[in-house]
Amino acid sequence: MTWQEMNGRKCSCGRVHSTRLQVISGKNALLSLGQTAASYGQRAFVLADANTQKAAGERVCRLLKEAGLGVVSHVEGAPMPDERTAGSVLMHYDPACDLIVAVGSGVINDLGKLLAAVTGKPYIIVATAPSMDGYASATSSMERGGLKVSLPTRAPDVIVGDEEILAAAPKKLMAAGLGDMLAKYISICEWRIAHLLWGEPYCEGIADLVRSALQKCVKNAPGLLRRDPEAVMAVFDGLVIGGVAMNYAGLSRPASGCEHYISHVLDMRGVSLGTATQLHGLQCAVGTYICAGLYEKLLQLTPDARKAELAVAAFDRESWNATLRDLLGASAESMIALEEKEGKYDKKTHPARLQAILAHWPEILEIIRQEVPPAQRIYELLKALDAPTTLEALGTDEKLLPLIFGATRDIRDKYVLSRLCWDLGVTEEII
Repeated sequence: MTWQEMNGRKCSCGRVHSTRLQVISGKNALLSLGQTAASYGQRAFVLADANTQKAAGERVCRLLKEAGLGVVSHVEGAPMPDERTAGSVLMHYDPACDLIVAVGSGVINDLGKLLAAVTGKPYIIVATAPSMDGYASATSSMERGGLKVSLPTRAPDVIVGDEEILAAAPKKLMAAGLGDMLAKYISICEWRIAHLLWGEPYCEGIADLVRSALQKCVKNAPGLLRRDPEAVMAVFDGLVIGGVAMNYAGLSRPASGCEHYISHVLDMRGVSLGTATQLHGLQCAVGTYICAGLYEKLLQLTPDARKAELAVAAFDRESWNATLRDLLGASAESMIALEEKEGKYDKKTHPARLQAILAHWPEILEIIRQEVPPAQRIYELLKALDAPTTLEALGTDEKLLPLIFGATRDIRDKYVLSRLCWDLGVTEEII
């Protein structure tokens, strides 16, 4: 079943998944923009950055004007997903506009969704690269107070994916899109484990949507290097489905797990310490390769209750907080504050979690086998596109991997691989 067929129908999970999203994609998709935009408003605020303005922004403004719409254009030079840029976009917004049209991908789309949420105006995103899965989601990945957060914003009313524009994107952005799709191997696995252990809401129909899109992307991955339209659109469609899946589920589980948190840690280090960062999808690609390798190690592991108890008893939270501060600078404070509310390191609650894990261990192993391919397969897919596979290739010291992996426990209140390893007392062993 496609996401369109699922829309508005009662699902096997008992819920009705729905979205107002319209996707216009394929050859010459941009030509329909004027008529589509006119059905939502008569005066458009067009948001782009320096690169996307050249790639499609100028054409977008021309098409809107030809359709009779008034246009107010703002080009944000080098946008960052932070408070300063969000404030700049809001200050340039013209309240007389009754429609927002963003031209870009990751950061521009996040800013456009945020602006649409604040103003309550309809929102159209003209995609310029098949680079990330946030096009269709109702959240914006932003940096607030040094912490990477997913802000509830507004999903777009329309996504326009023109084949010619998407195929002209830098190959680095295409590799990033594939990396963001490969991350779904990890996210679906962890969603199922969290459902098994803690009863988190789960929908097999949504998971199947994501799996099917992922399979199509992997099948077509070699064509990305040739800018093959079928391959480019397969990745783009898969990324859109990832966003729709998050909307249908009402959470990020279908598309984001521990591999995304590795990327978030790198971003937070960049904000606080000025260290190197890369495209989100490329960081997710490395995170996926790392996590796939760690899951392989879990498959060979025999849980030891005594080892887990001793590891948790020896855990020094204050020492760990100091480590977080060294690793993340000021960004660590939000994570430390989150733990005050969450209490995952409370040694009194650990025994019950450990018993649940031990009781379900065979089922956990079966989920891993079903969902996560061999790490070597991830490696081959990434190397074929000249995508990074190590922290070193991202500009980060490989020696920091144990700390970065440990820090992923503290990003969100979500049960992921690093939390499972902590509960089993095997973090140092498998990393």
